[in-house]
Amino acid sequence: MPTPSEPNHTPGEFDSKNFLKQLSERAGVYRMYDSAGEILYVGKARNLKNRVSSYFRKTGLAPKTEALVGKIHSIEVTITGSETEALLLEQNLIKSLRPPYNILLRDDKSYPYIYLSSHSDYPSLTFRRGRTKKGGGTWFGPFPSSGAVKESLNILQKVFKIRSCDESYFRNRNRPCLQYQINRCTAPCVEYISPEEYQQDIRRATMFLEGKNPAIIRDLMSAMEEAAAKLEFEKAASYRDQVNHLRHVQEQQSVDGEGGDADVIAIAQEAGVVCIVVIIVRGGRVLGTKDYFPKFSLEQTEGELLASFLGQYYFGGNTRREIPNDILVPVKVEGQELLAAALTEAANRDTRVRGNVRGERKRWLELAMTNAQQTLLTHLASKETVYRRLLALRDLLELTETPSRMECFDISHSHGENTVASCVVFDENGPLKSDYRLYNIEGVTAGDDYAAMRQVLTRRYRRLANGEGKKPDLVFIDGGKGQLNIAREVFDELEISDIPLIGVAKGVTRRAGMEQLIDAMTGAVFRVPADSPALHLIQHIRDESHRFAITGHRARRDKKRRQSTLEGIEGVGPKRRRELIRYFGGIQGIRKAGVDEIAKVQGISKALAETIYAALHNE
Repeated sequence: MPTPSEPNHTPGEFDSKNFLKQLSERAGVYRMYDSAGEILYVGKARNLKNRVSSYFRKTGLAPKTEALVGKIHSIEVTITGSETEALLLEQNLIKSLRPPYNILLRDDKSYPYIYLSSHSDYPSLTFRRGRTKKGGGTWFGPFPSSGAVKESLNILQKVFKIRSCDESYFRNRNRPCLQYQINRCTAPCVEYISPEEYQQDIRRATMFLEGKNPAIIRDLMSAMEEAAAKLEFEKAASYRDQVNHLRHVQEQQSVDGEGGDADVIAIAQEAGVVCIVVIIVRGGRVLGTKDYFPKFSLEQTEGELLASFLGQYYFGGNTRREIPNDILVPVKVEGQELLAAALTEAANRDTRVRGNVRGERKRWLELAMTNAQQTLLTHLASKETVYRRLLALRDLLELTETPSRMECFDISHSHGENTVASCVVFDENGPLKSDYRLYNIEGVTAGDDYAAMRQVLTRRYRRLANGEGKKPDLVFIDGGKGQLNIAREVFDELEISDIPLIGVAKGVTRRAGMEQLIDAMTGAVFRVPADSPALHLIQHIRDESHRFAITGHRARRDKKRRQSTLEGIEGVGPKRRRELIRYFGGIQGIRKAGVDEIAKVQGISKALAETIYAALHNE
């Protein structure tokens, strides 16, 4: 059977500092476990990092929350596409796991819904907390915020003038009530409006609640701009708040989109570690996730890894798992047709293993990939993992002490232009991002990586030679003998002789796990086994240096071109940029929006919305 993910903790106390350092700021669900692996609490968050961080502040916690935090031994997170999806997943997990602190605290409450009654001619539109099966009618929700629902109901009643009274009050009216007098209702109780006209209003309101009609938002935005032009700023602010509430209410319940049962499998690998995430979808709802870190051989491709994993996942052990109709995978699985046939026979019904999917299933697969990458980052940053690798690195390089500070350098440019050098720093806790530095390289021949490496190392370590700055215990150079020789020349010029210099070359095949390490002092070239924890740490440092250099180079290039964040996205011209800014109020609003919400902007297709989302989140 696949091995479940190891908890991200050190013995005795949860390592919150390192966990929070890598935690995503996207919406999602978090699950807290005790030392026995028992669930303690399930919560949702609009911003996972901010929400989970609040549990570990030094003061201001309620006694019950302090008791909860004292028992935390590990935390697992699942990233979702929106806060509403997080709410739906949270509901499912609370119902299935029954965490004790959810019952003791406040998360067993009912969530808010909008209810459209089943009256044949004149249905009402009302706020309800909790959903029931009595009375028929149509339910919209659940929604994260009752305040947003109530405010938006007020707006909907102003626009569509749909009644909000209960059935007994409606049946016993013989003249219009105050709602009619203030133009909030068309008085269907005394038939001032025909059933056909009223049903037209109901149809439009329903379309809006289903996210199919953003016209009202555009009208409100026009009113907001008109009020601002007249210097009526309070009225403009009121319109702005109404727009925000309406956007919140019309957020599509994409978890309930297509329905169906599926297991969504994603894979991510970095620094010699493979993470596989399984998202379980039943009846169109995400019921939960599970993380695995299987061991693998260097020669295996992702397709071969998934084939091996799926075979063990569904057929390994004494108890077979439930086999859904669809198993979604990001890459072609080795022996995919044979595996699908075996699953079909075991389930006694048609089961498909597929990756070329559209619509909601494609979004599930993308969500699974995001979770796999986030889980892998958290695992790599765990104190246990880093410490084990540090010990292996010390033994590999025959160092007298375990290194507590390591630095790595890389160069990035586009055909020699806008050259940037990166320096990343790792300590005993993993990446030390506060000490990362970018260096703009000037005055060298375009494309001369040797000169660029000489400049950045000289600038970095000149201060160290003068007794300033922090001294590393080990320095890595991303490159072969040429770059490493430059580094050694710089160290000789600055009279630095007590810092080991190691070059990390990609090797002949340029494949991960086949790297060659070069010792600058002896010139020795050696390879390390692909499963070595020391090599995994070196790969992590090297990859992080490469990523940071590319990010810095792109930022410098875009700044030089004087482009805004949106200008660099293919397919987003001036008109679409204007519509995006107008709809969301600014770039931060666009960053917070999901793909479905971006696609509601006039002129933005679903495909372009996915491109915009990926560009703004560096995916």
